[in-house]
Amino acid sequence: MSITTPQLMTAEEFWLLSGSEQKSELVRGEVIETMLPGGLHGAIALQLGALLRLWAKAEARGVVGVESGFVLGRDPNTVRGPDLFFVAKERMPPEGIPEAFWQQAPDLAVEIVSPSESAEDVRAKVRDFLAAGTALVWVVYPRSREVLVHRPGCAIEVLAEADTLEDAAVLPGFACRVDELFA
Repeated sequence: MSITTPQLMTAEEFWLLSGSEQKSELVRGEVIETMLPGGLHGAIALQLGALLRLWAKAEARGVVGVESGFVLGRDPNTVRGPDLFFVAKERMPPEGIPEAFWQQAPDLAVEIVSPSESAEDVRAKVRDFLAAGTALVWVVYPRSREVLVHRPGCAIEVLAEADTLEDAAVLPGFACRVDELFA
């Protein structure tokens, strides 16, 4: 009996699959398909994305976007697409926003937890972003209406509705109350 090992995919090969209608990520060379998010997820993403975009645009601080692929690892390749992201202008590639996947980690990655996601899936995403150099990861939990804040080498911070989302090092001058995300 022979054991076959799966053929691992590169980020470039994964990019060529972009015509697929299924939402997917590349995790250590393997394509992982996920459910499309629900309505509440989309509303929260738009609300937080709008606040971040206004902040970033006001002083040309960088780029805010949604569900774009970031190459977080090579050999085997990992490409994750956060629900929202921010890349500071100082870390922008010389050619600007890439048409294909970003070849770097974002400064901020935001994950909005869907009912179909397991705790293990969410933790794996957070670990991948932090290991690749993301300075700040916000995990938004719509059901409990809280945000978990992850920073490299720091304890996880839990923010409730009355707390303020902010980080002077990564997002200088940005602040919003957690309950604004659910308005």
